[in-house]
Formats: sequence, C-alpha cells, structure tokens
Amino acid sequence: MNILLHTCCAVCLLYPLEKLTKSGFNVTGLFYNPNIHPFSEYRLRKEATEELSKSLGIKIFFPEYHPEEYFRQVNYKEDSIERCYLCWSLRLNKTARLAKQNNFDYFSTTLLVSPYQDQEAIKKIGLDTASREGIKFYFEDFRPGFRLAHEQARAKGIYCQKYCGCLYSEVARCRKSRKP
Repeated sequence: MNILLHTCCAVCLLYPLEKLTKSGFNVTGLFYNPNIHPFSEYRLRKEATEELSKSLGIKIFFPEYHPEEYFRQVNYKEDSIERCYLCWSLRLNKTARLAKQNNFDYFSTTLLVSPYQDQEAIKKIGLDTASREGIKFYFEDFRPGFRLAHEQARAKGIYCQKYCGCLYSEVARCRKSRKP
C-alpha cells in the first residue's frame, strides 16, 4: 500500500513514518507548507526534513514555496479559528490531488501527531477531500508519539520549531512569552 504523507516538519514525520511503515505502508512524503513564515523558518524546516529524508531513505516531494497561496486562503480571517481550518484544507487538498495523480492508494498528514491541532477537524477535512478527489484518506491518531518524536529529534540534533509555522501563531507565541 502506497501512501502520500503530507509532512509539516521533520520532527512530526518521525513517529507517523515509523507507525505507517510498521503497518505495511510504503511512505512517500510531501513537504507542502506555504503557511510557514518567515522564509528563514521555512528554510530551516525544509532543510531538516531534507536531511531526515536522506538519513531514513524516504522520498519526499518538495514543491516550490509560495506563501501567497496561504495568505490568499486566510485573507480577512487572520483572527478566526477558521484560519487554521483553511490552512489544513489547503495542504490536504494539495496532498490528495498529488496522491491521486501519482496513483497512491492513500494520503494522510503528520499534522495528526500534534496535540495542538484539532484532530476531528483534520479528520473531517481529510475525509471530505478524499470523497471529493476520489482517493482514500488514512486517519490515525499519532499523538501518543508526539513527546517521543521530540525526544528523538533533540537527541539526533534535528531542528525543533517553537510554533505551528504561520505568522499569526508566531505573533501569538511572542505575545505570550512577553507576559509577566
């Protein structure tokens, strides 16, 4: 079974890759994250993912970085919870289309490893996208491996980011850290 796994970063790839491989999947990644801002942060995450893919022998697609795709999607929804939903949809839609075009059996996402993401919303987006695109979405709650993956990443010297990636989450993180 071939699966195209949307990959948000190297750290979040570790546990889902291990679980999917043990379950018999042949995993290929897709590093499509136009939400990541600024470009320097995008580059750090991409380079870490490239290095990990080489060391683990996993093929990963790296489409060109176009942050305008993300900003067009969330325009005028910057302070709304809908912003995250639109971002997840953007990335899962691209993953599903690429998976179908390349004859994968399934698509999924490493976003399912994060305890900070809305599992049910991501699952719904994945299933709706699968139905619309005519390809199967693989859902598994990978959150039990979140802490372990971070420990492994730190031990291996893999870059660990401090926010989801978008400009708005970075601003929120900075504001939170400034409070007394």
